[in-house]
Amino acid sequence: MIAIGSFLRDVWRLSRPYFRSEEKWSAWLLLASIILLNLSMVGMNVVLNFWNRQFYNALQTHDFTAFMQLLFTWRPNPGGLPMPGFCEVVAVYILVFVYVTYLNQWLQIRWRRWMTTRFLDDWLSDQAYYRISLSTDRQAVGTDNPDQRISDDIRDFVGTTLSLGVDFLSNIVSFASFVGILWVLSGDIRVLGVTIPGYMVFVALVYAVIGTWMTHLVGRPLIPLRFRQQRVEADFRYALVRLRENVEGVALYGGEGEEQGNLLDRFHNVVTNWWAIMTRTKRLNALVSGYGQIAIIFPFVVAAPRYFANQIQLGGLTQTAGAFGQVQSSLSWFVNAYGTLAQWSAIVERLTTFQRAIALARAGAGVGLVERATTDGTVRLEDVTLALPNGTTLVAHANVVLQPGSSVVITGRSGSGKSTLFRALAGIWPFGQGQVARPAERCLFLPQRPYIPLGTLRHVVTYPHPPEDIARETVAQALRDVGLPELVDHLDQDRNWPQVLSGGEQQRLAMARALLAKPDWLFLDEATASLDPAAEAALYRVLKERLPGTTVVSIAHRPEVQGLHEQRLVLEREDERPGRLVAQPVEAAAQ
Repeated sequence: MIAIGSFLRDVWRLSRPYFRSEEKWSAWLLLASIILLNLSMVGMNVVLNFWNRQFYNALQTHDFTAFMQLLFTWRPNPGGLPMPGFCEVVAVYILVFVYVTYLNQWLQIRWRRWMTTRFLDDWLSDQAYYRISLSTDRQAVGTDNPDQRISDDIRDFVGTTLSLGVDFLSNIVSFASFVGILWVLSGDIRVLGVTIPGYMVFVALVYAVIGTWMTHLVGRPLIPLRFRQQRVEADFRYALVRLRENVEGVALYGGEGEEQGNLLDRFHNVVTNWWAIMTRTKRLNALVSGYGQIAIIFPFVVAAPRYFANQIQLGGLTQTAGAFGQVQSSLSWFVNAYGTLAQWSAIVERLTTFQRAIALARAGAGVGLVERATTDGTVRLEDVTLALPNGTTLVAHANVVLQPGSSVVITGRSGSGKSTLFRALAGIWPFGQGQVARPAERCLFLPQRPYIPLGTLRHVVTYPHPPEDIARETVAQALRDVGLPELVDHLDQDRNWPQVLSGGEQQRLAMARALLAKPDWLFLDEATASLDPAAEAALYRVLKERLPGTTVVSIAHRPEVQGLHEQRLVLEREDERPGRLVAQPVEAAAQ
């Protein structure tokens, strides 16, 4: 019960915000309409139960007039409401069914849109998406494949929650509607000298309890298996996407065999887990199918003694069997829905753990390095200690002041922590202590591997600003300045630019962004490493010419780049001990 209570609280926490949001009135109206239409379908089932009795009685008594009335028009019912014909009931039933499906889909897409927007907002706020990517949790609880959780899991959660919730409510109402009918139709039975009124109600209850208990025993392992299937499917799909995005590198390395082996290993996990699901589902289906088939004939067997004793007619027998089937089906909702419940449980757990991971990442936004604005235009590190996610200290108690107007290059051995220092200056590195002070003016950070978004080339160049905010000719001139004049005619084309552009072209394009942004401080983390020395020097000259008021801070290895700056800082770190920043002459590095 504790696990069920915890699970239902998770469902409530995921569902409640939408029905209390700015869309709450339309959400509740749609939900109420869906419930009302479903309940009307239950009411029509009650009508059909009584219609079934009169129809079979008409067959037994060879009453052709009643037969035709019950099919096409209506039949008078002395002392009560007339019984509508089958055609009228079915016509209304079809209309209700069409609109209950339509309104359900309408609510699904509105709810999914709201949840997707909220999850995206939370995931992207306070750079939670970046902090989650740095998780050291080997099991990646709540952090693996966020794309699948936002895309597939939210969709499945909304659809399954609505389906199960409305179906469960309909079964409750159906039980309440038919249990009284079954009680009256059952009559009394004497067992060991004891008279039991409404005995078929108790038979249905015992039948459902036994079926539910057995179903839970057989199907319980499906819940963790479904959870794992979601993950291994996403891992396999992610590996395929990675291959698609890096086809050139794989081709140049001749890594087809390695990639195939990696993909087949991941797919092997999919197949292995799927076999486990198949085996467990086979057992569950055998139980549920047998349970359902027995339920078809079981009420006739139980009610047969009264029929053969001439206590009820054929119509009464079929009505009793129908009412028993409705009561038993309502009580057996857990049995019939167990497979869906297992899938739903896995979806809820994935969304809940993802939501908690986001909350934890956002809660850590103010922990560690402290950012503040400077008033004298400088960039400063004040008693800054930087560490890796595993706790290894890269830099300890660093104090650095970078003056505006004087270009600086930061060098050091590979793995010494230069890129981590770059991320700390950008304010995105969460592991450390101390203060990072930057001017309130604009700063732009260009990593070694530029981000190329989806869209037209013009959008790619102006990112993250909307392309319409910058004149087309201004964008074209920026491309010419960085040595990409051949791309000007393709500005309005939407292509797979990460694969179309070479590494050097992508880095040139990033420099074009800098020319358009005109930042006061420009930080470059080996942002020209894919270019030859002559091209690097040319780009730095363009930066100085086009952005005379911009202070450039570069992280680099090559002496040629070092010689293009006025100051040099070396990150010295040896024997896995904390490093330190030491000022050295630029001339010594350029030799």
